[in-house]
Amino acid sequence: MHKPSTVEATPAESSSFPNGAFVRYLTGEGISMTGSWMQAMAQGWVIASLTTSATMLALINLVAGIPMIALSTIGGLCADKFDKRMILQICQVAQIIFALTAGYLISIHSLEIWHIFLASFLLGISTAFEMPAASALVPELVGRAHVARAIAVDRAVFHGTRLIGPALAGYLVGRYGPESTFYINAVTFLALMIALLTLPPRPLGTPEQEEKRQHGMGEGFRHVFHDRPSFAMILLMATNTIFVFPLLAILLPLYAKNVLMVSPQQMGFLMLSSGIGSLSGSLFILKVKRSWRPKVMAVAVFLICCALLSLSQATFFLWAAGSLTSLALGVSSLVALANTVVQERSPDEIRGRVAAVAGLTFFGLLPFAGMIMAGVADWLDLRHALLYSACCYAVIGIFVLWWAGDAAGQEISPKIS
Repeated sequence: MHKPSTVEATPAESSSFPNGAFVRYLTGEGISMTGSWMQAMAQGWVIASLTTSATMLALINLVAGIPMIALSTIGGLCADKFDKRMILQICQVAQIIFALTAGYLISIHSLEIWHIFLASFLLGISTAFEMPAASALVPELVGRAHVARAIAVDRAVFHGTRLIGPALAGYLVGRYGPESTFYINAVTFLALMIALLTLPPRPLGTPEQEEKRQHGMGEGFRHVFHDRPSFAMILLMATNTIFVFPLLAILLPLYAKNVLMVSPQQMGFLMLSSGIGSLSGSLFILKVKRSWRPKVMAVAVFLICCALLSLSQATFFLWAAGSLTSLALGVSSLVALANTVVQERSPDEIRGRVAAVAGLTFFGLLPFAGMIMAGVADWLDLRHALLYSACCYAVIGIFVLWWAGDAAGQEISPKIS
């Protein structure tokens, strides 16, 4: 069980925030993520042109999720044992190859649905190692004292790129074809690779910490299950994955094309609307005091429920865009606060494994949640799927918040005892 303890500040923890290494990393990540959002929008549009089946879109996501479920725990172990910079560099190279290959196939009009399945599977392998390494790297760059602010800034950059990438991709797809966004994305990965080369290596911990880095994945699971605030936040993130993210991550292209019947440019602006909400949420949590967190989470759950209900009834572009902005605002605030609590309470020597457990609440659950929502959408329609998601989310979200109590506002307990 976790007990409050006093931890002596390390040099990283006493350094100023933001520091040079963190700024360099965020600059590279910002450029790379802009390209990734461009490719994501174009890829969604291409897939929606290849199939009108919601189930097929969910199957593609399931294929990507299988290696992430199988390998994320190994990725977490590697993030704690080996150089995170090296892991991320290898993942960037793999993604450059995938982007160039897909762009070429699109340019010669040879892309088929099986190519998408294969690429999704291979990207799933890459993400299984990239996700825990990237999640654990940010706290390592700034120290425990600045974890909350660093995560908020990192999320703000992540979501801020959604204001640029999708809208720019909508223009490029309409003018130059979707392959242009894949090529540009391949180039933007170089910015992050250069930034990673400038980062200092992880400082060595105490002999006890270094010994714990060699333990198995069970350390990460034990920490989460024995620390009530962390477990509550994991449950809250899982609830969002099951009932909200299938729309944002899988079914939005079909919602835009078949429900609203909009153009590629308008779909890009729907993603832009979502990005505005997400960025606003990321900036907002920079000002949220620890004692405010439970109340802010309750408001976010209410906002998410209302936004899902609104999307289920939306009949024109501006209505849907406003609803997506509200939805993304609620989700961004809630998930960022929950992830902050988990990262704050994670001991440094097992941070990669804890990040892998947290990541499984998204990558592990999303493929199956997507299949369920897609099945409901094909059986009834997407509007009914959103309506049922809103109702289920309200019931479970309120229960988890009630069970968690003031867990999100509790002080940090950084060690396992």
